[in-house]
Amino acid sequence: KTTLLNLIPRLIDTSAGQVLIDDVDVTDYSRAALSKIVGMVPQKAYLFSGTVASNVRFGAPDATDDDVWHALETAQAHDFVTARQTHNAAGLASAIAQGGTDVSGGQRQRLAIGRALAAKPKIYLFDDSFSALDATTDAALRDALAEQLTQVTILIVAQRVATIQNADHILVLEHGRIVDGGTHEQLVESSTVYQQIVASQVGHV
Repeated sequence: KTTLLNLIPRLIDTSAGQVLIDDVDVTDYSRAALSKIVGMVPQKAYLFSGTVASNVRFGAPDATDDDVWHALETAQAHDFVTARQTHNAAGLASAIAQGGTDVSGGQRQRLAIGRALAAKPKIYLFDDSFSALDATTDAALRDALAEQLTQVTILIVAQRVATIQNADHILVLEHGRIVDGGTHEQLVESSTVYQQIVASQVGHV
């Protein structure tokens, strides 16, 4: 699944076939252009030594403090950032260690999501980026994304059915191959593999 996502920003290239954005092969875009079009949040989010603000502004250096706070609010990171105090600095100015080792996995994911949001790309790739979030935060984040990101494309890789059940289209992968596709309701009716996944997580289909 990660491999498929990595084809879009050209972290790797295809050995056959094409990946198109707006009917243009991604190989026809410069990597700089792709970095502005595509925002990717990996499962193991990485933060840089600096501050909360410098990490969120990594892909959007001109973002104002209001822009940064808005991105953090959407990413469900506002409250814990507001409460952060390090080295006599609070909030956006609070320090972040290299790799984000001084924040939890869920906080690291939310800051990385905030970083992607601040850059305002046309395409968002979330590679199992909600995996460290509790169910309540996951739901709140998805609601915020659905409300605010209405004119963009969002691709989500997820293990939890709840994370993707409201998607316009779901692809079901098994052993690296697409075996089914459709809405949640369609797959519950027609896909044996999807039915098994749903049953294993919620106890029934």
